[in-house]
Amino acid sequence: MDNNSILDQIISNHKAEDVANLDAIEIINSLFEELSERERDILIRRFGLYGKNRETLEEIGKVHQLTRERIRQIETFGVKKLRQLKKLDEHVKGLKNVINQLLEEHGGIMERKYLLDALVNFSISGVKPKAEDIDIHKSHLDFLISKLLHNDLEEVAKSDYFNKFFKLKFSAVDHLEELAKELLEKIKETKKILLTEDLIHLTRKLDSYNKHKSEFNITSNLDISNVLGGDYFDENTDIVNRNKIIYSIMQALKKLEQNKFGYWGMDDWRDIKPKTINDKIYLVLKHRGKPMHFVEIADEINKISFDNKKANAATVHNELILDKKYVLIGRGLYGLKDWGYQQGTVADIIEDILKKSDKTLNRDEIIEKVFEQRMVKKATINLALMNKQKFEKAEDGKYSLKTA
Repeated sequence: MDNNSILDQIISNHKAEDVANLDAIEIINSLFEELSERERDILIRRFGLYGKNRETLEEIGKVHQLTRERIRQIETFGVKKLRQLKKLDEHVKGLKNVINQLLEEHGGIMERKYLLDALVNFSISGVKPKAEDIDIHKSHLDFLISKLLHNDLEEVAKSDYFNKFFKLKFSAVDHLEELAKELLEKIKETKKILLTEDLIHLTRKLDSYNKHKSEFNITSNLDISNVLGGDYFDENTDIVNRNKIIYSIMQALKKLEQNKFGYWGMDDWRDIKPKTINDKIYLVLKHRGKPMHFVEIADEINKISFDNKKANAATVHNELILDKKYVLIGRGLYGLKDWGYQQGTVADIIEDILKKSDKTLNRDEIIEKVFEQRMVKKATINLALMNKQKFEKAEDGKYSLKTA
């Protein structure tokens, strides 16, 4: 028992060391020392390494004054040369171990982008990276995986349920596809968007999950917290780290998508992929959870950039005016009717307040209740109360509705 414990600790320490030492750029630097200067330059340009843009065979040919066919031959020879290096395994061993561990903890599969994002996080060593640094590490990892680890990993491009993903060679995915099928059906049946933790809880209740429960209970050692979340939401990292297999399925599933605010649903749902300016207005207001000025709404839509189409403040204002699910509650300020706001003027609001009250109300009580519906000045409310066709003021200073 003690020997097993010591062995497990040694293995765990080696895995932690592989993660800590993973640096895709350093791996490429070491490998490319074995290439000629021309071979290095062609591979760098061809695969967009070191922050360069990918270049075509023709573009590279013009730089080296060679035909595109000759550039292709040098590219092929350069990759082959790297694959045949005696020290290749030594250079990529740590990367292979990290990928294997990631895939094992994710049940054997990871969607292509998700795997690269996870590896970039380890390659950058947890430092808050710039966007360009992420792209550089990602291009290096992409090259290493696609060109030098092709014998260790299987990239699956065609699947009934999953987008392009990587899997461990010879690992079975039947039980994952079975769960994927049932999960999609359940989401369609539920007909509502779900946060990550809610979708994980839903998945754990499915028949196919419980049927293969033992295969989903895999020890989690790697912390992927830095990969999770987005610009406008935070993920429940603890529950994701404990349920990496389910999360990996969610990431890989065709037709399932996560919106800008962290909610999951079918990719043709407007709450997930807004199609019109009105859809975007609704999502922004719903996410903010409080009234916003129409100019602020337009700015937020442009900042989020749902589809790179620019929102015009006047167009946003027009949509807010025309659609009854939005309520004007102040000067240029709009809220959702779902939040309990009513349509109408301040006088209409006071009328409704008095209708629902089982007693007469004084001025301060009415003002307080109007403020729950409208962001207006007290003077505006006082002016509305002077409408003698609607309201009566008793000798005690309290108001009621005008009787016929």
